[in-house]
Amino acid sequence: MFYKNIHIRIKLVFVGIILLFFLIIFKVFYIQVFNYKKLNKLADLLWNRNLPIEADRGKIYDSKGVVLADNKTTVSLVLIPNQIKDKEKTAKELSNILNTSYKDMLAHVSKKTSIERVHPEGRRLSFDIADKINSLKLDGVYLVKESKRFYPNDKMLAHTLGYVGIDNQGLSGLELMYDKYLTGEYGAIKYISDAKGGKLELEETYLEPQDGMNLTLTINAELQKVLEREIDNAWGKYNPDQAIGIIMNPNNGEILAITARPNFSPSNYQKYNVEELNRNLPIWATYEPGSTFKIITLATALDENLIDLENDHYYDSGRISVENARIKCWKAGGHGEETFLQVVENSCNPGFVVMGQKIGKEKLFEYIKKFGFGNKTGVDLNGEAKGILFNLDKVGPVELATTSFGQGVSVTPIQQITAVSAAINGGILYKPYIVKSINEPETNTVIKQNSPKIVRKVISESTSEKVRYALESVVTNGTGRNAFIDGYRVGGKTGTAQKVKDGHYMSGNYIVSFMGFMPANKPEIVVYVAIDNAKGITQYGGTIAAPIVRNILKDSIDILNIKKPSGASEKNYNFNEKKYVTVPNVVGKTLKEAITELKPFKVEYSGAGNSVIYQTPKSGERIYEGEVVKLMLK
Repeated sequence: MFYKNIHIRIKLVFVGIILLFFLIIFKVFYIQVFNYKKLNKLADLLWNRNLPIEADRGKIYDSKGVVLADNKTTVSLVLIPNQIKDKEKTAKELSNILNTSYKDMLAHVSKKTSIERVHPEGRRLSFDIADKINSLKLDGVYLVKESKRFYPNDKMLAHTLGYVGIDNQGLSGLELMYDKYLTGEYGAIKYISDAKGGKLELEETYLEPQDGMNLTLTINAELQKVLEREIDNAWGKYNPDQAIGIIMNPNNGEILAITARPNFSPSNYQKYNVEELNRNLPIWATYEPGSTFKIITLATALDENLIDLENDHYYDSGRISVENARIKCWKAGGHGEETFLQVVENSCNPGFVVMGQKIGKEKLFEYIKKFGFGNKTGVDLNGEAKGILFNLDKVGPVELATTSFGQGVSVTPIQQITAVSAAINGGILYKPYIVKSINEPETNTVIKQNSPKIVRKVISESTSEKVRYALESVVTNGTGRNAFIDGYRVGGKTGTAQKVKDGHYMSGNYIVSFMGFMPANKPEIVVYVAIDNAKGITQYGGTIAAPIVRNILKDSIDILNIKKPSGASEKNYNFNEKKYVTVPNVVGKTLKEAITELKPFKVEYSGAGNSVIYQTPKSGERIYEGEVVKLMLK
């Protein structure tokens, strides 16, 4: 019996050993097959250490490859606390160099963590400071590469480009909107450490960072500089509350330039308040447009065949009564008998009221919405407003009248230039856009391409042609004459809108604007400028904004290589305006004959003979009356 029990026990022990053996085999199999990745990762965390290397943020270019947002290489301070042997000495040395408190630095070097970033005082260090730290040869103290955003043109295009924070994350503008594309992937220097975090003398591994994608914009940097210059000049000259400028290609919706004042420096964004940083006025600001909105009323009336510009007439007495309201013309006593072309040229409010009455509220608001007002344009910039329109059921005769000349509605600058582009380009409303493509950083290969997007057809080609004709006449004969460029065909429309505060119109406080385009027969560029509450001058769009637009259009001739057309319109000069005159050919004539023919000019000559052998300017050139023509005598 005794031996039998021993035999059973031996068998049980043997079975137990076999079961234990199989459990061990199963556990090893489970670890090797099912739990390998998890345990390997935990082991890596114990032994491997990474010193992070920041990737460069993607660059931003204009349409011709000019860099608008770049990067500068800097370094930042990283600590491995377990490797720092003398923490007090290290804290003292670093605090002296970084000009920070010893207590704070001691907290950094004593932290119970594998890697400690010294933030913010140790970030984006100058090379001078980095050299001082590096020369100390302190254990556990590392300097790693970081990238700092750099804007070569400082404030240019600031609100549109936006700015980035200390960690290179986009905080506004395109930097924020396209942050996921612009942000690259960190690299690292990997090394092996012991259990206490000490660095082992084993081979290091370098993981290269992946730079962010590049952006190519529709912006033309040359036009942008011209727009910035002119808005800066207006900002200094008129001391306005705000100033806005946009340049667009009317044939595809590309934004060629865009800016606003007040402005800011993206590299020093900490010095500005939130309103200055985040209000991109060309897409955010809403206000009554004034007479630039008359372009929409005009296009509607023409498209519906309700007026004939040259054969239909209206008598302007200086005011018109609508129910209990009296609407005045800007000219005391009115313009008298006018064709509707002259109504447009003179920006005559009563004439546009009559135009609106012919259209009717349903049809006018139908066209207003077709032109894109009351909704966001969908431009690829953040912070866009949609403006405010009357509810149709609340539009009475007075609201219809005021809407017809741009009062009582609230619109944004981007809506206005987009709508006017449709009115002059043949009737096609395009979605405005500013990012042309997203590009791979190494080869600049296009990853994603934006192309023109047609929203809808708004008016007919023949209507658009009539609109262009009328707006060219505004510049040659009407209120937009200060935008005239001799030898070129310019179209445009002035705007003078009284500002509203707390539901009431402000006295002597206006937003003056001008919408100009060229060539008037086949537009390549449209420019909108608005100046808010200009000081020290009578506030009219024709006297303030039109000359600004003229300067921009004049510079755009060379930038865009706009050809001089044949048969350009002659300007209808006022009595006090300087006139352009064509210089005649006087080579070969006697001095007396030459002086007679050059009567409109001041003549200077050199030489002792009596026959002209050379003249400057040459014959056929156009200069102002009273300018100098120089002659050389034989």
